[in-house]
Amino acid sequence: MPPGPRLSAFQQLVYRPGAGNPLPFFTNLARTYGDVVTYRMAGEQVFLVSDPHLIKDILVTHHRNFLKGRGLQRAKRLLGEGLLTSEGQHHLRQRRLMQPAFHRDRIAGYGNTMVTYADRMRQEWQNGATIDAAHEMMRLTLSIVGKTLFDADVDGQARDVREALTGVMESFWLMMLPFAELIEQLPLPRMRRVRASRERLDAVIYGFIAERRASGRDHGDLLSMLLSARDDEAGEQGRGMTDAQVRDEAMTIFLAGHETTANALTWTWYLLSGAPDAEARLHDEVDRVLRGRLPGVADIPSLPLVERVVTEAMRLYPPAWIVGRRAVEPYAMGPYLAPARSLILASQWVVHRDARFFPDPDRFDPDRWTPAFKTALPPYAYFPFGGGPRRCIGESFAWMELVLVTAVIAQRWKLRLVPGHPVEPEALVTLRTKHGM
Repeated sequence: MPPGPRLSAFQQLVYRPGAGNPLPFFTNLARTYGDVVTYRMAGEQVFLVSDPHLIKDILVTHHRNFLKGRGLQRAKRLLGEGLLTSEGQHHLRQRRLMQPAFHRDRIAGYGNTMVTYADRMRQEWQNGATIDAAHEMMRLTLSIVGKTLFDADVDGQARDVREALTGVMESFWLMMLPFAELIEQLPLPRMRRVRASRERLDAVIYGFIAERRASGRDHGDLLSMLLSARDDEAGEQGRGMTDAQVRDEAMTIFLAGHETTANALTWTWYLLSGAPDAEARLHDEVDRVLRGRLPGVADIPSLPLVERVVTEAMRLYPPAWIVGRRAVEPYAMGPYLAPARSLILASQWVVHRDARFFPDPDRFDPDRWTPAFKTALPPYAYFPFGGGPRRCIGESFAWMELVLVTAVIAQRWKLRLVPGHPVEPEALVTLRTKHGM
């Protein structure tokens, strides 16, 4: 067995992912014990792996040796059998069906939507006003995913979606708790609100599906793509998705497609507010390239500093801060053997701040991302979108949204952190800001 600490029952409760602040705990584990660490947590053997080569083996080379971690298994109560939670042949089939919807050429058509909604938001802001950037970015990305997924204006005709989704996301952490199935059934006001939000969201999504099936019209959105998808490789099962399958994938896109991007944007504004030189150069690039007009997808290659800023922000504050896999059989990691059913974790937060790969790792330095640096960087020393067959299917969509939204808002505004405002990352399902921004 690799080295690791002996945790008391209290420590096991406090330091499990989603409780307290696990970020210093995982960082200290890796820095103290090395690239492979083991410990007992709630009766199971847990391994933290921080070697990029071993992480690649787990996520890519030997991915068939693993299943998703317990947290995502529990999330099925909300997400159903969507891409994020499904396993085996069902996951492969759903990935084949959904892949065309996220083809680079297809999602390029959503760039105008991203720019339009970002432009609308920046016009609402007032010079010298105080805003909660975390809330504003969440509102913006939810509007964008609502339009691109359902062709619906979340701030207007689909307000129910926004309210229900907010209620569901705020309770998502409950699903990670032991005995969550029992907790959800308790006759408590909060549990009733959770169930009501979930039922309302289901009703809205199923309503969109029924309306779209009845009309048969292609709205040019992701829902139309999901409804028309056919699995030509499945032989006699070469059919489309059922309403339940479409619902599961729509719910997954809704939750994963706005929460992570909003967090990445929020942390980007925070880091820029404390780096006046990088901020000034970013504004210079945006002004020089765009000359006052709104950006388009074709402008992205001409905005390399914007892309480096976003890349560095996701290094320091990766929205997906940890990945978990469960070994289906004993698994060798160098000289160590993880028993079957072990939980194996790899933390983007930990690896992205490793000085072996990123000199002066806690410093915000967009200029580190030179072509030579990226070439020399070991694969999976930087993996904000995961990896292997389960790599985030919406990665290209997210990169496009991050660059375009950053450029649009930077055209008009500089954001400054309110003096004295506490800034603390909150490692829940995603890496949020604990006190807003």
